[in-house]
Amino acid sequence: MQKRIMLLGGNYFQMTATLTAKRLGYYVISVDYLPENPAHKYADEYCNVSTIDKEAVLALAREKKIDGIVSYASDVSAPTAAYVAEQMGLPTNPYESVMILTHKDLFRKFMRENGFLMPRGESFTDREKAREFFRTLPRPVMVKPIDSSGSKGVVKVFRDEEFDSAWEEALSYSIEKHVIVEECIQKKGYQIDGDGFVVDGTIRFFGVMDQHNDLSCAPHTPIGLSSPSIQPDEIRQEARRQIQRIFDLLHIRMGAFNFEYIVNEKGQVYILEIGPRNGGNLIPDTLKIACGEDLAEYTLKIALGEDCSGLSDAPSKVCASSYILHSVCDGAYDHLEISEKLPGKIERQAVLVKEGEQVKRFRNAGMGIGAMILTFPDVETMCSTIDHMNDFIQVKVKEREGQDA
Repeated sequence: MQKRIMLLGGNYFQMTATLTAKRLGYYVISVDYLPENPAHKYADEYCNVSTIDKEAVLALAREKKIDGIVSYASDVSAPTAAYVAEQMGLPTNPYESVMILTHKDLFRKFMRENGFLMPRGESFTDREKAREFFRTLPRPVMVKPIDSSGSKGVVKVFRDEEFDSAWEEALSYSIEKHVIVEECIQKKGYQIDGDGFVVDGTIRFFGVMDQHNDLSCAPHTPIGLSSPSIQPDEIRQEARRQIQRIFDLLHIRMGAFNFEYIVNEKGQVYILEIGPRNGGNLIPDTLKIACGEDLAEYTLKIALGEDCSGLSDAPSKVCASSYILHSVCDGAYDHLEISEKLPGKIERQAVLVKEGEQVKRFRNAGMGIGAMILTFPDVETMCSTIDHMNDFIQVKVKEREGQDA
């Protein structure tokens, strides 16, 4: 009998799960409140229900008699997936643990209580109390929503007069209207991003990637994630050890997870985020090219209770990086300009806006206009290229009539 899987979300970056599910022969029910999202057309059916409405999704899941549910590449709907699965007796991690991992205030509280390194910080719903705490911290200070992903609403604040605009930016991206104010840890080397996978409570795959940024417009939002990482192996193993301990404490038993961490100037590892879902920005797709392991396939199988014991760590055999196409200024999209001197090979490319459509100066993942996956001959060339991608790929926009930018 054909297994029925519900996928929460259908945007371009979530389409990998839909296409993989169809390839595996599952019956796919695609759910969100945006009928125009591209993944829906590949599903067997689409249901217009908000993915953060747990009770509505649960009622739909019972009606459709699903065998599994997945929140692919989305933090905001991960609690819904866990809640529905728990209520229906389907494979899942504990709902309360997923809530901790998807809410920055709960995660930081958990980390401090269990002796992990964490930046000094507090969460607030009151602006004036937040401002008072902000004044006690050394500059710069990070202001961010507790419940967003893709660096949405994250602002680094250097001066007192910047606080109000940072607060409003963070608040605008918070579903619960809750904001964190915390110290900024000076990192050594690249910030690390990547995806891992847990089978029977043990991390079986740990895909470490270097995070690249466009300093001209979005110094805190990744525009590229490359594998293999240049980070020393002993640092990776320490990060893995810490994340495994977190999962042991939270009783995380299964599935994909996205992680971010930094190393400070003393060589200490700070685990910043762990999302109980696959990464966005084509991370699983890039790791599949680099390492050969299909994490999207394992994500679907484990949600349906299938055997995933064959997954194991796989070193990168190919130098591969994702890249988020973005504009460095506001305007109307005109065209994409790619230099013939680009050292990498474009393996996949998608522009998600049309000519004449208004685009914003890139500040967070929601402002990207498309994506690529590229391969390179070696790690040095890959890192150098992604760090200076504006020299090779430019999104051209018209700021005013007849004027290109």
